[in-house]
Amino acid sequence: MKTIVAVPRDWDKLVPLFLLSYRSSQHESTTYTPSMLTSGREMKLPTDLILGHPVEENQERSLPEFVEDLRERMDRIHQFAREKLKIHSDKMKQRRDTTSTKTAFKPGDAVWLYAPKRTKGKSPKLQNNWEGPYTIIKKINDLVYRIQLSPRSKPKVVHLERLAKYTGHNPPDWFVVEDPPPRTEDSVIRDE
Repeated sequence: MKTIVAVPRDWDKLVPLFLLSYRSSQHESTTYTPSMLTSGREMKLPTDLILGHPVEENQERSLPEFVEDLRERMDRIHQFAREKLKIHSDKMKQRRDTTSTKTAFKPGDAVWLYAPKRTKGKSPKLQNNWEGPYTIIKKINDLVYRIQLSPRSKPKVVHLERLAKYTGHNPPDWFVVEDPPPRTEDSVIRDE
């Protein structure tokens, strides 16, 4: 990639080398190379001509035997890769959940909504990607909220990642958080 940045006009000539490097590199999430996952064997690289490559046993096999061996090997590789991807995915989710700095909101809070819109002719860097202020109407769960821009606008259900606390001077004041009625013994009996 550094070479592509250094010679920006010739980037298209370097793509095959980049792809060769990518396809022959072991991936952390699967522990296999893309070449192994797609063809069932490692690529023979130009360095193998110089350094040599381990010689595979030249077994005399019929075509059906070869195909069956390849199918079994591919099944084992894909099963192992699926297990590794699941483990990797679980670790990434756990890491994201524990390092998330997003704060929870409560009904009545004013928030900005991240809703990028691309206008032709304007640089995306110079466009305003935030809308609002919206008001939190309901917390559906820890990550999902129902928000509304005004009393007559249609409510939206959005993920916590798309919300940011509104810190402006004019928060919306149309939404009133109602306190739940106090629970009495009669209401407890009726609820059951």
